[in-house]
Amino acid sequence: MQIEHLGTLRTDLGECPVWDADSQMLWMLDCRNGRIYTVDPQTGHDRFCELPAPLGSFALNGKDSLVVALKEDVSIYTPSTGKLRRVARIDDRHPNLRLNDGAAMPDGSFVVGTMHIFRNPGEAPLGGLYRLDPAGGFTRLDRGLGVVNGPVPHPSRAEFYVCDSAARSIYRYRIDSAGAWSVRERFVDTEPYGSAPDGCCFDSEGGLWTALVYVGAIARFDAEGRLTHRIDLPVAHPASLCFGGPALDDIYVTTIRDSGRLSAQGPLDGALLRVRGAGLRGAARPHCRVRA
Repeated sequence: MQIEHLGTLRTDLGECPVWDADSQMLWMLDCRNGRIYTVDPQTGHDRFCELPAPLGSFALNGKDSLVVALKEDVSIYTPSTGKLRRVARIDDRHPNLRLNDGAAMPDGSFVVGTMHIFRNPGEAPLGGLYRLDPAGGFTRLDRGLGVVNGPVPHPSRAEFYVCDSAARSIYRYRIDSAGAWSVRERFVDTEPYGSAPDGCCFDSEGGLWTALVYVGAIARFDAEGRLTHRIDLPVAHPASLCFGGPALDDIYVTTIRDSGRLSAQGPLDGALLRVRGAGLRGAARPHCRVRA
């Protein structure tokens, strides 16, 4: 197995890597600095555009737009023109509440969650998990999630997985034929592995991968929630990951140098890593189809 630093990019809060199969490029965020990057994996060259910080997440949307989660707004951003248009806003307001990780769904919608940090003991988190449908409707799916990370639809079943990093848990929702979501159930408790879970992705065999953000590793869990793989990385805080490359057999990992709560000053902290030789291929991820 080979772990390498791709390019020269260093981010404070590297998050939300997304592989674009059409362009064979990797997209990712530096959330704290409001930057959306594209990285050429062949050369390591990167370029970026700037949006209002902090950024929570984004998803590819059609040919020339992105769905972007800002602090309280979900917007459509067109990179070619720089146009940013708000399409939804969460109702809850709090200085320590903001939108965080999100993902495209097979039906073209965008599901995104919030993070409500620095809560008092016993204080329920505001916000929750939300869905922006392709026509622009915005609804809350669930409440009571402290720090939403790693939302991802299952590649072959009508299921949705999401982390609450504050609870050190990965949860599963089942989606019925009418589109109704079940009550969430715990899929994996990551406390025994010494870490909260962060970003997630699926491989083509249905294995769920997550970044173990506190222990410098990524891990894979099978359909029963059993640990099958763990890869230790040369960084303190991996944040998120995705499969990419022409054969979807490379794993790209974003990392943290200074998130405001986590920091590290090692030579690769904040770098974009590429893991080769893991022996598995990724599952293709959907794109949004929200009207721009």
